[in-house]
Amino acid sequence: MTTTKLASSYGEYLKLPQLLDCQTTLTQAHDELQFIIVHQTAELWFKLMLFELESTRAAMLEGKLTQASHYLRRVQTLIKQLIAGFEVIETMRPYDFAQFRDFLNPASGVQSLQYREVEFLCGARDARYLSLWQGYARERLAKRAEEPTVWDAFIAVLRANGHDVGDEKQVVAAVIDILQREGNDDLGILAEQLIEFDEHFALWRNRHVQMVMRMIGAKPGTGQVSVAQLAEAGYSHMGTSGVDYLRTTLNRVFFPLLWEARTFVQR
Repeated sequence: MTTTKLASSYGEYLKLPQLLDCQTTLTQAHDELQFIIVHQTAELWFKLMLFELESTRAAMLEGKLTQASHYLRRVQTLIKQLIAGFEVIETMRPYDFAQFRDFLNPASGVQSLQYREVEFLCGARDARYLSLWQGYARERLAKRAEEPTVWDAFIAVLRANGHDVGDEKQVVAAVIDILQREGNDDLGILAEQLIEFDEHFALWRNRHVQMVMRMIGAKPGTGQVSVAQLAEAGYSHMGTSGVDYLRTTLNRVFFPLLWEARTFVQR
């Protein structure tokens, strides 16, 4: 028989002493603390996002479409929280950022493992990004590259509901059929939640670019070492500034066939 340990206090349950001891600044610059907290908070939201996307995938594979849609709505809310973090960053002037920015080299957001895991989990897998990590982190991302994606789970849902999904053309036809149905059945709602999640994430990417432009203009990003590693791995057109690299990500979507199908929806 197992017993459940009860939390002795709010602080003990949330591990607040350990959590609040994780903000170590490198300089005396006033704005460095908020910069650290915003990025640490973003990583916590990414952790929850990965959990919810894994739960979405599992629910779809089990045929629990209502539950999958529920998890996806939560993920969309998490993305809004990530976007809200940019507003905190933008209370900092470029001059304020310059007081500590040079001390960040070569640390860069391009090295966020969890962000890349979200991409891999949703089907946007680019093995060249593996070059940014070694050891445990590389193994973790490589594992993501091998496991079923959220998109794989949606294909399984289509198949389980009687649709032919042998190639992309059949998948698009299946989605068109779903989108042209009157009313909102569970499958139609799920398809809409998937594309809404995709849209929200694209908005996050765009908002990220705007924030970086506001902070550093066309300066090189602090992740030039990482950018060079990607270039060596075959990721061309990286550009010379932090914004250049981020702009290469703006046209990415997780579920392109969901977007393509909308072109052909008719009454």
